[in-house]
Amino acid sequence: MSECKGKRSWPELVGVKGKVAEATIERENHFVNAIIVPEGSSVILDFRCDRVWVWVNKHGIVKKVPTIG
Repeated sequence: MSECKGKRSWPELVGVKGKVAEATIERENHFVNAIIVPEGSSVILDFRCDRVWVWVNKHGIVKKVPTIG
């Protein structure tokens, strides 16, 4: 995991709208693509330095700390 570049975690985004979180993450780390995912969805479990899952509830609010992976 040490090979990942830039900011890796965004705890300050829990509770904000998913679209705002997506834009913030991509602005703060140009090496990643933030992807909004509804709670309960299935995702690929491989680790990638260029991906951040943004887990949102049914209201579009971030529920988990977005982290690289």
